[in-house]
Amino acid sequence: MTAIVDRHLALVRDVVPQTPQGCAECLIADTPWLHLRLCLTCGHVGCCDSSPMKHASRHAHAAGHPIVRSFEPGETWRWCYVDQAFV
Repeated sequence: MTAIVDRHLALVRDVVPQTPQGCAECLIADTPWLHLRLCLTCGHVGCCDSSPMKHASRHAHAAGHPIVRSFEPGETWRWCYVDQAFV
């Protein structure tokens, strides 16, 4: 991996989902989502970029937390928003 990706991986923590029942912002606004992503820096749960509001990527860019993992049952992949790559 590149040094940039390694620097982003250094931000990965052992997190607890803040809103395991769904996207934090969508739950408040009562808006729908398609798939969920878990921020691996702080535990924020947001909706994916296929969802209308795209809260996971908004959180990643606003908070500077680059890496998420799928929060869908049976999925374990991770994505870096900065590098636009699976990690």
